[in-house]
Amino acid sequence: MATIKDIADRLGVAVSTVSKGLNGAPDISEELRQLVLDTAVEMGYRTKKMRKEEHKKLAILVENMEYEHEDDFGYDLILGFRQMAYRDNWAVNVVPVTPRLMSREKYNTYMLKHGYLGAFAMGFALKDNWMGQIAHTDIPTALLDNYVPLNQRVGYVGTDSGEGIEMAVRKLYDEGHRKIAFLNGSPNSWVSEQRQAAYINALKEVGLKPDSKLTAYGYYVADSARYHVPGMLKEGATAILCGNDLIASGVYEVCKSEGLKIPDDISVIGFDDLPIASELTPQLSTIRQDRTELGKCAYFTLNSLIHKVSISKTMLRPQFVERGSVGKSKR
Repeated sequence: MATIKDIADRLGVAVSTVSKGLNGAPDISEELRQLVLDTAVEMGYRTKKMRKEEHKKLAILVENMEYEHEDDFGYDLILGFRQMAYRDNWAVNVVPVTPRLMSREKYNTYMLKHGYLGAFAMGFALKDNWMGQIAHTDIPTALLDNYVPLNQRVGYVGTDSGEGIEMAVRKLYDEGHRKIAFLNGSPNSWVSEQRQAAYINALKEVGLKPDSKLTAYGYYVADSARYHVPGMLKEGATAILCGNDLIASGVYEVCKSEGLKIPDDISVIGFDDLPIASELTPQLSTIRQDRTELGKCAYFTLNSLIHKVSISKTMLRPQFVERGSVGKSKR
């Protein structure tokens, strides 16, 4: 576990400055205090007070999502959540969730047994056992990209997919593309359904007719592309919008194997702005989600629910990041 000196060495400040930042001393700026706290969380430091208050615990429940490395989608989400929770002296445990665990224990029972006062759930599918139970839980729960109606103890956190998809479609339309395909993420996912609806609506907004042959549900992995992209190309697609950047990386590989050059022959847009987006050749244009801020919003939502302030939805605005994977249509 990191020490105060480790944090001081990382920031290039005195040990006493770090101590002041951790303990809320008045003779240190709020900006520096925040930097000290954020760095402490990133390095895994825990105060003596936090170590004593083991009953004050929150869970980050993770299913079907990578989160352990900086390049993983869930990494910054967890970091942002922990940075906010740390300031309020919450202990935060990351709990990998499996179908076996969900079939063995009920959601409320698991939470109570382990002393968690609330949870941030990431990566869950609509068909999961716990999602059905969360719909009726009285335990404060913040959901990433999932929505439960009519439960005042459960809130949604996410990025405005509708706005993001619309920006991407309009960009492609302005570049002359009229055959815009959409390779979506996983079926049985609330956010995938929202993005599908947004895609159809965005096409209609620019005067294009949706074509079922140009859209498909895959999974949020690169391998999805090889099952669906060849068919989209045969239907004349000049651009492919992807459910995330990993799918887009798979589209790159399929297009290369088909002898197509991006963006000369086909344009590609991703979603998320993972590090891989700027590592591809050409660099991938994508819809950016600020995942650290999403994690912070998840804590804000959960903390509000714990204090009986009922929040339904918290949505961040996306940003279209233009790089080198979009060109003018030649057809």
